[in-house]
Order: sequence, then structure tokens, then C-alpha cells
Amino acid sequence: MRRSLLVLGLILAAAPWPLPARAAPDPEFKTRAPFERAAEALASAVQKNKMGLVCRASAQRGAAAIGIKIRGNQVLGVFRPDYAVRMLKASVAAGIEAPVRIYIFENEDGTATITYKKPSEVFRPYGSTELDKMAAELDAIFQKIVEDALAAAP
Repeated sequence: MRRSLLVLGLILAAAPWPLPARAAPDPEFKTRAPFERAAEALASAVQKNKMGLVCRASAQRGAAAIGIKIRGNQVLGVFRPDYAVRMLKASVAAGIEAPVRIYIFENEDGTATITYKKPSEVFRPYGSTELDKMAAELDAIFQKIVEDALAAAP
């Protein structure tokens, strides 16, 4: 049995496994505003750009619930029903990607950094022309959301 496992391990180690494709780097934007102000500006920018704030998760609040203090940290799930319909029409499997997330975290100096995976990167693996078209529209919207948040909380 040990010998079989050793042989299997050697075979797996020697196999020419393809390396995973690297996604483009996530855009990252540092604010000069305090974290809480930047987080509220980001949520407001989502609404201003006619997108839905589907969910908002806070590791900071979760940690506080168990008595641990960490810096500000939130994930905003952003999407809209018309995009959901288009996405599912193009690929039911892509449904796991919605809502698309924007991440904001507090820096050591109390300011915030906003980052997200571009929707075009999120949906590219599904190989659908219709998804790619929708994702390109979302890329522009997500960029505008971040620009608006930065302008509101410089």
C-alpha cells in the first residue's frame, strides 16, 4: 500500500499539469478619507450609478462580535436584475459570480483602499460573447462607482 502511494505521488509530481491562467491585476484605489467615510461614499456611489447593493459583509463587525478588534473591512455585492437576466440567459453556470464584489479595507493610517475584480475578468472563463459584452458594460459602471466614491470621499 505504501509503495502504491509512493508511485502515485511520483506520477502526480511528474505529470505536466498546466499552470492556472493568471487574471489581470485587480484595480486598486487608495483614498485619503477615513475608512468609514469612504465605505459610506462607496455604498452611495453604487446607488448613484443605478446598481443594487445586494449584500454587504463586514469582517470587522464579525470579529467584533467575538471580541476581536480588526481594521475596517467590507465586501459589497453589486448587481442589478436586468444584468442578472442577461447573465443567466448567456450562461446559467455564471450565476455563481453574481453579485460582483467590491472590497474596501482600512489601511494602517486609517484611510481606505478600494479594489475589485473587473467584471470582464470575472465572466471571461465562461467563454460567452454575450457575457463578455455585458461584462464590458459592467467594467465601465464599476469604474464609475469607484471614481464617484473617491470624489465623494477624497
